[in-house]
Amino acid sequence: MQLLTLFVKSVTDNGVMKNLSTFPLRSLTPDRTGFDIDGVVADTAGAFLRLAAEQYGYTGLRLEDITEFEVERCLPMPGDIIDKIFDTLLRAPIGADLAPMPGAVAVLTRLADRAPITFVTARPERGPVEDWLHHILPTRVHAQIRLVAMGDHDGKSAHLHRLGLTHFIDDRAETCRALHAQGFAPIVFHQPWNAGRHHLPTVMNWRQIGEMFS
Repeated sequence: MQLLTLFVKSVTDNGVMKNLSTFPLRSLTPDRTGFDIDGVVADTAGAFLRLAAEQYGYTGLRLEDITEFEVERCLPMPGDIIDKIFDTLLRAPIGADLAPMPGAVAVLTRLADRAPITFVTARPERGPVEDWLHHILPTRVHAQIRLVAMGDHDGKSAHLHRLGLTHFIDDRAETCRALHAQGFAPIVFHQPWNAGRHHLPTVMNWRQIGEMFS
């Protein structure tokens, strides 16, 4: 339960760490909290590694090998193959057997009983990811889904402001740092590609996410 005593931290201009405020990790509400999709709700990295092995013979790669958000910078794979795999996951996530992160469905279903659940994703097309959410979540949750497909990793703050959100859970450190600078309260979903790249509150799994909602 040490997660519940974390501090929101930032780096000052001279590199000295300072505590800004205690973070109310037990007081989140679903109507004020948004979720990224890939790397948070969807196990996109796991699906990527599986497709790389099954379709292109790149066996032996591990999640821990993905140390950069831009995977072409850390994996020994040609860029065109990386692009093909991601294109499959973007355009046909159901056909690619994209799985939800462990525990995500149970927590999201519980939250949807209280309020709409909001997803803001950098995916360029709404249709495939909306179909995927309907595929993994119970039917009663479908009407409670609010989904924004931005087509870009930057600029999420405008959508969060428009939707009345104060908190956002994302796996991209750069996104979370930008949201923090703009007055939001981001929470980083820990993945190898964000390790050591931020000083923000972090969750390791969906059990911890579920514990944060009052």
